[in-house]
Amino acid sequence: MGKDNIRGVPHGSAEVPLSILELATVSEGSSPSESLAEATELARSAEEWGYHRIWVAEHHGMPGIASSSPAVVIAHLAAATRSIRIGSGGVMLPNHAPLVIAEQFGTLHALHPERIDLGLGRAPGTDMATANALRRSAEVDPDDFPRALAELTGFLDGSFPAGHPYAKIQAVPASSTRPPIWLLGSSGFSAQLAGILGLPFAFAHHFSAANTEPALDLYRSTFQPSEVLDEPYSMIGVAAIAADTDEEALRQAMPGALSFLRLRSGRPGRFPTPEAAQEYQYSPLEAEFVRDRLSTTVYGDPETVRNGLEELRKRTGADELMITTMVHGAAERRRSYELIAKAYGMA
Repeated sequence: MGKDNIRGVPHGSAEVPLSILELATVSEGSSPSESLAEATELARSAEEWGYHRIWVAEHHGMPGIASSSPAVVIAHLAAATRSIRIGSGGVMLPNHAPLVIAEQFGTLHALHPERIDLGLGRAPGTDMATANALRRSAEVDPDDFPRALAELTGFLDGSFPAGHPYAKIQAVPASSTRPPIWLLGSSGFSAQLAGILGLPFAFAHHFSAANTEPALDLYRSTFQPSEVLDEPYSMIGVAAIAADTDEEALRQAMPGALSFLRLRSGRPGRFPTPEAAQEYQYSPLEAEFVRDRLSTTVYGDPETVRNGLEELRKRTGADELMITTMVHGAAERRRSYELIAKAYGMA
């Protein structure tokens, strides 16, 4: 596996590749089936618009997100497209046996060679009760992530040393190459581990903006060249919403802030409408939460969004931007991604 499977090629006037994080948002008045169908159409359009990759994320117990099974969704999106890279942003490694992930992504890689990315996270992606139900045990320690990662890599590469308990186990299907492994993070732990192992690193700027630059600095300072990369390669997730006017973009951004507020308050639900976000009676503390959320979202007309993305790229030095657009309605979400692509001359 070479670095060309990791690094993308910018299109239009973009200085770095642009990609998409798709959560298959289930809006009020919609259904999971409709949301997954809309995600499929978005993947097809993203390919035409010049986006480099589209990833789906593992979340559980959230009625407003239909991407609880990334491997299944990835298989469907890859079958519906031709060239865009499809991957996980990410699979939550503590929730699964490494052999199972190796088999799933080995299968995906066999079905769609050189198009699959395996992004891994160390958080559960849900509440602890649901995490325990997934794992069938309350004893899995997220800090055991390096060992689980080494097991997963061993299964994918068939690289367990002689005498290892799993040396005779083969993850099937297997091939001479494997999907690129990315480490995902919202703090310094995975940043440092990705650097030490010489892996590409994706940071969740869209919900941990204060930690972005320290984590990227840590990644770069600890980076050691590997068979995968000879120099660091970092991507950041960015919440961005483009509309015809700044005012309309703000109207579309408010439901995402309310949805995140409900999630953090232990009240997850389907993605609210702009009207619900406008009518909601925010307490002073909730209003401050929403303002803070919006401050890390790039929103406005296409030129405003492009300028915001460029400022963020220059400030962080990110090698790739992965845009996530959380709005109510598939048409508005597709329109936002298309406007951003056109702003860069990609579409």
